[in-house]
Amino acid sequence: MDTHAAGSIRARNVFTAEHEMFREQVRRFVEREIVPHHRDWERTGLVPRELWKKAGAQGLLCTMVAEEYGGGGGDFGHAAVVMEELARAGASGVAFQLHSDIIVPYVSAYASEERKRDWLPRMASGEMIGAIAMTEPGMGSDLKAVRTRAVRDGDHWVINGSKTFISNGQNAGLVIVVCKTDPEAGRRGISLIGVEEGTPGFSRGRNLEKIGMHAQDTSELFFEDVRVPAGNLLGEENGGFRHLMHQLPQERLIIALRAGVVMETMLEKTIAYTKERQVFGHSVFDFQVHRFKLAQAKAEIAMYRVYLDDCIARHMRGELSGEDAAAAKLLGTEMQNRLLDDFLQMHGGYGYMAEFDIGRAWTDARVGRIYGGSSEVMREIIARTL
Repeated sequence: MDTHAAGSIRARNVFTAEHEMFREQVRRFVEREIVPHHRDWERTGLVPRELWKKAGAQGLLCTMVAEEYGGGGGDFGHAAVVMEELARAGASGVAFQLHSDIIVPYVSAYASEERKRDWLPRMASGEMIGAIAMTEPGMGSDLKAVRTRAVRDGDHWVINGSKTFISNGQNAGLVIVVCKTDPEAGRRGISLIGVEEGTPGFSRGRNLEKIGMHAQDTSELFFEDVRVPAGNLLGEENGGFRHLMHQLPQERLIIALRAGVVMETMLEKTIAYTKERQVFGHSVFDFQVHRFKLAQAKAEIAMYRVYLDDCIARHMRGELSGEDAAAAKLLGTEMQNRLLDDFLQMHGGYGYMAEFDIGRAWTDARVGRIYGGSSEVMREIIARTL
């Protein structure tokens, strides 16, 4: 069946009727609980934990987690619906997708049964918010350069180190720490270990001030002789790099998915604005230079939507390759930055005002070319398949 997602400029068939019914529920929640408050959260730099609990109660978190662990028992289509509706509303600070579809999969795939039964229900309810601590000062995208250490001491791991640029860092109740358990082995000596808030020696630094995504808390984290049970290891000891590589295609698809919806939404808003805004006695839309740019943007976005929906469909079948996810992220984030700059220009001075959606979308979009692997890293991944 053909359906229309919010902001879409063409018919789509990747979602089922069940997905679209869920979309209506998500959209109502976003419009009621998020849209009226998001500007205030941007000013305070934090989304309140109460929102997470409300979302959990409505089944908007952990949609792909099995029902026996408190999740929705759905598929990636349900997760994509949540992401699309948040992107359509410009709710860049509400990191449900980071929690549910980037962090939680590590717990679902690699945690022990005991930890899954402890952590997953709390993550599905919004009581426990997740973060993953990879990046360190000066490290960039090079995981081999991780300096945070975890040393086995009997039935515990003892962790020392620091992390930076950690999304959900202030709100996180569970942090998956990427650390070295065999410092001489490079990437083959990396492990993933869960650390809960309140653990002695684990502390949060300042909430970092970013140029965009102002409502999403992003923090420094510090680990000083942090002792956690050995059972908090996720997956195999020294197998962390392999686990990260297995999960990264979904993370990159999520970033691409957001870029696609933001471009579609901002295109529609820019067309409407240029038809209303008057310059020299004519609407901005009347000038051929702007009409042609909007026409070109519509053609490019429509083409990208076809590829993106094909990636979503293949991911739902378990067939999405790492290089295709990298291509989707590369194309979407690069195109997003270029087109949003054009759209902002068409808004004139108002486009530079924070109260206009296009201005906030423009600043929020810039990080897409950096996080989840930079555009340069995406090109390298694709180049290896040539």
